[in-house]
Amino acid sequence: MKLASLKEGGRDGTLVVVDRDLSRAVRVTDIARTLQAALEDWDNTAPRLNRVHELLHDAGKAQTINGEDVFALDVAALAAPLPRAYEFVDGSAYLPHVERVRRARGAQVPESFYVDPLMYQATSAGFLGPRDPVLATSEDYGIDLEAEVVVVTDDVPMAVTPAQAAGHIQLIGLVNDVSLRNLIPAELAKGFGFLQSKPRSALSPVFVTPDELGDAWRDCKVHLPMRTWINAKWFGEADCGVDMQFSFADLVAHVAKTRPLSAGTLVGSGTIANQDTGKGASCLAEQRTVETLRDGKPSTPFLKFGDTLRIEITDAAGHSIFGAIEQTVAQAKNPG
Repeated sequence: MKLASLKEGGRDGTLVVVDRDLSRAVRVTDIARTLQAALEDWDNTAPRLNRVHELLHDAGKAQTINGEDVFALDVAALAAPLPRAYEFVDGSAYLPHVERVRRARGAQVPESFYVDPLMYQATSAGFLGPRDPVLATSEDYGIDLEAEVVVVTDDVPMAVTPAQAAGHIQLIGLVNDVSLRNLIPAELAKGFGFLQSKPRSALSPVFVTPDELGDAWRDCKVHLPMRTWINAKWFGEADCGVDMQFSFADLVAHVAKTRPLSAGTLVGSGTIANQDTGKGASCLAEQRTVETLRDGKPSTPFLKFGDTLRIEITDAAGHSIFGAIEQTVAQAKNPG
């Protein structure tokens, strides 16, 4: 099934079930008012939500389901599926990206990176909707997109194995994990990791259950290309299932090694990157690294105010699975 949240009903939005072609939706407040509420009682809510999804898909032009009006979906009216979450932990599961970045700096990848995931605690107090602008106060910060896959868990016990963690992955979506590249070096040098360099991320219009991906969801990886465009120009289509050193089950188990995870926890893959650079890139830092290794210096600029981006995954028939993240970069207004 496919789930989304409307920009209504408070900071956590209003949960809706969306049909497979992303054209129609229906509110399900009788089952759960928000996606967070649904995830906290997933064993009970998931079968009921799935039944609504089947009715929405099978009932043709039905005008109501369970007394709620079916309506045409307007992506601009959507918040992030989870407008805020208790936890978002992002990984760096694609080692070709890590290897290239370190090689450009003349550094080696530590051996531990190949057996132990690199992850950080990301911003989760608020997520941007799929059409909300990317906001920054200055272009000098080095505004960058990062096209990634994200999964959402139910309650995960502490110290689960990867095999056990796989059963706790309930939803899959896309995330634009926005980075301010020129702020990162100084922050990392302090030793505590990202803070100012990581503003709010944007999520795809819908999150889907793994069964919606069919055979493209194997070994807890999405085996489809991540397609990105900048200013309507093709930028990349790296394959999400290739060169992913750690599966989502590995990542979830890593996060839960010393603590349980609450229902609604998001775990990100990190920027999608392949050894084959002919497939383009999923972030500007990656493209700039390729240019540095090839030409001695980067030539692609970071994002400017007014630039647009699009992030999407389609199935083998070309149908959008999660809907597209489409954003414009805009200057944030100073308060007061």
